[in-house]
Amino acid sequence: MQRKIIHIDMDSFFASVEQRDHPELRGKPIAVGGDSERGVVATASYEARKFGIHSAMSMSRAKTLCKDLIVVKGNHHKYKEVSLQMREIFHEYTDLIEPLSLDEAFLDVTVNKPGIELAVDIAQEIKQKIQERLQLTASAGVSYNKLLAKIASDWRKPNGLTTIHPDRAQDFIDQLRVEKIWGVGPKTADTMHKMGIFTGADLRKVSQDRLTQVFGKTGILFYQFARGIDERPVIVDYERKSVGCERTFEKDIRTKTALTIELYHAVLELEERLNRSKFKGTTLTLKLKYENFEQHTHSITSDKILLTKKDILPLAKKLLKDAPLENHYVRLLGLSVSNPVHHESQQKWIELELEFEPWE
Repeated sequence: MQRKIIHIDMDSFFASVEQRDHPELRGKPIAVGGDSERGVVATASYEARKFGIHSAMSMSRAKTLCKDLIVVKGNHHKYKEVSLQMREIFHEYTDLIEPLSLDEAFLDVTVNKPGIELAVDIAQEIKQKIQERLQLTASAGVSYNKLLAKIASDWRKPNGLTTIHPDRAQDFIDQLRVEKIWGVGPKTADTMHKMGIFTGADLRKVSQDRLTQVFGKTGILFYQFARGIDERPVIVDYERKSVGCERTFEKDIRTKTALTIELYHAVLELEERLNRSKFKGTTLTLKLKYENFEQHTHSITSDKILLTKKDILPLAKKLLKDAPLENHYVRLLGLSVSNPVHHESQQKWIELELEFEPWE
């Protein structure tokens, strides 16, 4: 049986929720994020995107591009509530749901609760219910695998619906810029361009051996993706691999004393996140980003589970002590616990995660 996969992606999610709840913001360029010297755009409304503003851009740069930009502080709790309401709509059609973030998810509707034959009809109904119940818009992509469904959902944003049929998939991929293929970030795209690979058709001409030689195990996926092959299932429950937190400072930290104070606060936040997520791991990782954006990470593994400040703080201090800080100012500090501990009686199917570059 041919699989039927839908990818739902909310349009400018955080910004759209704010415009929904604050009528005075509708039709205006807004950016959700921090309005400080180090603030970053989390989401920009489509009115703001016309000025070239996008997610992960510094807020200072965004305000330079648009003098009338309205900066709105984010409300994660509210966005999570809306995301759960969206998830309830999905469950009316299938329980095979793989959330990628608060605002997007894959749905496997090959066998669906209402017994609707065409996946595109399900996608249309979901979009309509999101509009009616949440007063928000979403874009949807429909195809026979996750790769093409995700590409399709981005094809006619905002409020789009695109279907890529199996018999037209190869032609679609052949004309696609490689930057649109899942897992091809800026660095990978640059490498591909140097190899003469600019489109899906170009990628399909390269042998699997050559792609593996250049890109490692990811090259096998690129070889398959160029042919419309993606066998990854929709995974309902991912195994959490780590829990962490990061702190970007208003000003670069220049003394070890000040950095130790920030480390202490990060340990407290990490302890809270570990307790909330019920995650149990034994490896602690310190991440430092310097004023020149160079990054340093160093890890240490304990013989016991890291859950409390008492367990974490001594290891965090040791990692900081061993970190190369000479002639460096620090702009970001992060701590995370990984290497999850399992009970032998608990058995789960786990999808292996590849080290992809961020989706562009």
